[in-house]
Amino acid sequence: MRTRPTLLGIAAATLALALGACASPAGEGDGTVTIRVAATVTPMTDAVEAAGEAIEEGYEVELVPVTDYVQPNVLLQHGEIDANLVQFEGFMEEFNEANGADLVVVQPVYATVVAFYSKSLPSLDALPQGGSVVIPNDASNAGRALQLLADEGLLTLDPDVPRFEARVSDVVENPRELAITQVDLLQLNTAYDEADAVFNLPSFARQIGLSPEEDGLALEQDPAFEVSLVARSDNADAPEIAALARALSSEHVRERLESLGVPPAS
Repeated sequence: MRTRPTLLGIAAATLALALGACASPAGEGDGTVTIRVAATVTPMTDAVEAAGEAIEEGYEVELVPVTDYVQPNVLLQHGEIDANLVQFEGFMEEFNEANGADLVVVQPVYATVVAFYSKSLPSLDALPQGGSVVIPNDASNAGRALQLLADEGLLTLDPDVPRFEARVSDVVENPRELAITQVDLLQLNTAYDEADAVFNLPSFARQIGLSPEEDGLALEQDPAFEVSLVARSDNADAPEIAALARALSSEHVRERLESLGVPPAS
């Protein structure tokens, strides 16, 4: 098995010391069970809020806003929240492996359409010799970005590496000598102003006025990357998690996602 990067483990360790005061009671005095769910940006936050409006009697949903993609898993691992909606399964597995965690996917909620964007080029085929390309530095999204470049004929990846699992070191042919730089997810928007082409997620691209359908130079939407409801393995079958899953798959949530131009999970 290929060894995963330790970036998530390092970040998790530094965050774990600051989490002691985050928890709230699991239920209210009237018998209502409060389900604490972390999410980062739209449409994740929108889906959680809509689930709170749709959830059945006896439960309420508390949105726990977070500012990165490691903290919600640390919070969940340490029992400070009940679930999160921030990631696809591969990203979660990367966190589990790096941190000895036992998070599990409960159900997918919506699909993500990723793309490469450029402030100056009309297409990826216009990338110049030695052009600068920025991709994420986590293994799951990096593999997705490299695969998209390979699918567009700009790179050749080691054929022995499974689809979406390649790293930069697995590039075996780079005829345009593209300079590939990896950055944190939160730095992708900044990179858009500096590089010839940048891989980005729709939740971040939306923050700078970009959409994959209108502005993407190359798009990919694979079911393996559907953003999913995640819980701890020891709590994934709890009644409140089941109620939350039903709410997230409700027509109300589906309509909210579609109003944002986000395709619900298949």
